[in-house]
Amino acid sequence: MLKLCNGLLRPDGGEVRAFGEPLDYQRLAEIRQRMGYAVQGTGLFPHLSAADNISIGAQVCGWSEPQLTTRMAELLRLMHLDETLLQRHPHELSGGQQQRVGLCRAMMPRPEVLLLDEPFAAIDPIPRFDIHQQLQQLLVAEPVTLVLVTHDMREAMLLAQQIVVMDKGKVRVNEATATLRAQQPDLEPEALLQSLMPKVMP
Repeated sequence: MLKLCNGLLRPDGGEVRAFGEPLDYQRLAEIRQRMGYAVQGTGLFPHLSAADNISIGAQVCGWSEPQLTTRMAELLRLMHLDETLLQRHPHELSGGQQQRVGLCRAMMPRPEVLLLDEPFAAIDPIPRFDIHQQLQQLLVAEPVTLVLVTHDMREAMLLAQQIVVMDKGKVRVNEATATLRAQQPDLEPEALLQSLMPKVMP
């Protein structure tokens, strides 16, 4: 789904629209500059420091050193990352720190859309909860459209305003999170997902 959103894949049928118009596959490099992308397992470059991983996209876009420094400081503050970590390489960071660095890299160019591919799946529950909170704070400070792929219903209910359940490439459920909660307010997120499954099954 996310690869369709940023043009890495083309649909067999139908149309992908981005920023209010059909996705122009001749201008993908330009369009992708308006999107941030954080993948499962962080996707950090192992030979680069945390600072270079965060800033690499902005460097390619020709940002000046003062712009890089200012933006880096903003993101470190929002994601609760210590400046002393910037010179470390990914293998020297904890899983939670790596994920924060990955989110900083995705948010560095101030994207209008943030694509997240199960970015928290490999993180233990306690640091994952912390990152969820920091991501919410980041989205308050810098509002952006978030498209999150996850198999964790609790995570989806916490972060999303709209829940889409897909099965074999088809949308089976598309409801506002508040509507789902109101329909069955006493159910835990996992149980709520199970209650949706009859809608998903053929």
